Amino acid sequence: MDIEKINQQLHGASATEIVAWALSQSKKTIATTSFGKNAAVMLNVISQVDQTVPTVWVDTGYNLRDTYVVADKLIQRIPLDYHVYSPLMTSERRNAIMGGIPTMDDEDMHAEFTRQVKLEPFNRAISEWAPEIWITGIRQQETEHRKSLDILSWDARGILKVAPLFYWSDKQVEQYMQDNELLSCRHYFDPTKVQDGRECGLHTSA
Repeated sequence: MDIEKINQQLHGASATEIVAWALSQSKKTIATTSFGKNAAVMLNVISQVDQTVPTVWVDTGYNLRDTYVVADKLIQRIPLDYHVYSPLMTSERRNAIMGGIPTMDDEDMHAEFTRQVKLEPFNRAISEWAPEIWITGIRQQETEHRKSLDILSWDARGILKVAPLFYWSDKQVEQYMQDNELLSCRHYFDPTKVQDGRECGLHTSA
């Protein structure tokens, strides 16, 4: 697959057209969501194309109340084939063992924390679904790593990542949210990122 050529062809396509392209490849496909601030945009776009797409949510167990409330409402409103993957250990037990959420002052501890709450559940989902295509809501402007990607990019696991919103601006996202009257999770917390603009590991791990 010449993804450089296909990226050029898809550059002016709409988000729904990009999702339709991904699904037209007739390969095992999943989508992912964090149920973060504007996650409803990607969910709504996919749902408009195909409501049977397996959609994975890695619930770290550290989400705020707002995330769980909004996630429940979005699951009821936007029809997709949702699957929730959680860590094998409860957050209470992990907090007791690790003394709370590790900071970057202890990189090894934080790496192990990230593995437990984000990477292990996601890798379990990957093993179970064995996707060849992964539809993701990542956008170019979010992190330095993502600036090096494109609408299509190869994941380190050999999965083709498809990012229909890749070139969307914050303004476009907000406008879509308003136009479609979508719920937003205004209070979102990812314990693995530590700081804004940092990757959580899903898009940088093999």
